Amino acid sequence: MGSRSDRPLIPAMWQRRDTAILPLWRERLSVQMGQAAAGRYAAGLFVEDRRRPIAQWYNPALDCALLVGIETSAEWPVQRFGLFYAPAGGGVVRVRTNIHQWYIRRPQQSPTEDEAFAGAVRSAEAFLQVEMGFL
Repeated sequence: MGSRSDRPLIPAMWQRRDTAILPLWRERLSVQMGQAAAGRYAAGLFVEDRRRPIAQWYNPALDCALLVGIETSAEWPVQRFGLFYAPAGGGVVRVRTNIHQWYIRRPQQSPTEDEAFAGAVRSAEAFLQVEMGFL
C-alpha cells in the first residue's frame, strides 16, 4: 500500500463515519423501494448493521453519503464490497467500479478481504474527488 501522500485528498466537507451505518440509508431505501425490499437489498446491509468492515463518508451540508460495505450474503463463497451513494436530494444509487471481492474458502490467497476492502476504499475516495466536481 502506498504512503498517505499517494492517496487522494478528500474534500473537507466529507466526514468519515465508520462506527455505525447512518440511518439515512434505511430511510431513503424504504422510500425508494418499500420497507420489505429495502430490508433485503444488498443482503440486508442497510437494515442490520452487522457486517464489517465498512467505510462511510457523510456530507452534512448536503445530506449525502457514500458507503463501502459487504453487499453479498454471508453464505456466498465469493464476498464482494459494494459502493453506495446517497446523493443530495434523496435516493440511493449503487456506484459501479472495479470489482472488489475475495473468496471465503481461500482467505489467505490474494485477493484477501483486506486487499478487497482497501481497493474499495480507494475507489470510494476517487469517486468523492470526481463527485465534488459536480456539486
